[in-house]
Amino acid sequence: MIDKACSLERAGIFEIAVFDRLPSTQHYLLDALAKEKLKAPVAVLANMQYAGIGSRENSWEGEEGNFFASLAVEHARLPEDLPLPSASIYFSFLMKKALLDFSDKVWLKWPNDLYVEKEKVGGTITKISGDTMVCGMGINLRHTRGGYRGIGLEITALSLLKHYLDLLGEFPTWKQVFSEYRVEFELSRGFSVHVENEKKSLRYAQLCDDGSLMIDGKRIYSLR
Repeated sequence: MIDKACSLERAGIFEIAVFDRLPSTQHYLLDALAKEKLKAPVAVLANMQYAGIGSRENSWEGEEGNFFASLAVEHARLPEDLPLPSASIYFSFLMKKALLDFSDKVWLKWPNDLYVEKEKVGGTITKISGDTMVCGMGINLRHTRGGYRGIGLEITALSLLKHYLDLLGEFPTWKQVFSEYRVEFELSRGFSVHVENEKKSLRYAQLCDDGSLMIDGKRIYSLR
């Protein structure tokens, strides 16, 4: 049974559970799926999140009016050509494309960070849970008190989520998404990524067709 503390919305095939506050939309969704309170395809949105998960288990928090959401979709619905270890790129780049209808400033740093110029404004965390892919997203639509940059958009989180889920629900092929991302990847070359707690420059990284990177002769995958 769905939690009575939320309201229900819908975007295409996705049911959306909307909460005023949650510690973490991803933790809530994973728990709700395990307890069969929710069933994929589904998304969870919180107007305020105060214990969210960021990259490398860092926290991702923010003010009301920013974007805190997680979604779950069965592997069987995803494109057949999608390499699951590159799902972070797939989900993240489709969000970047959804944001293009509101702002042309956002780009995707490999594999899952949304940037404006040289500052991070959001990102995704993607996990495999049984036969389901779960993706959590946090985006600073506005500036935050901590000084972190926002995109500067006045759209509501719910309207952005519905727009994104409509785009995701078309399930474009990996080939379509990656052909566009391959060009954008060049913007990542001035940055680094953490590999086993070590920072590695992307300047000479080779982007492979499955979304992985070759750095110093080692293949690195993007699922995180």
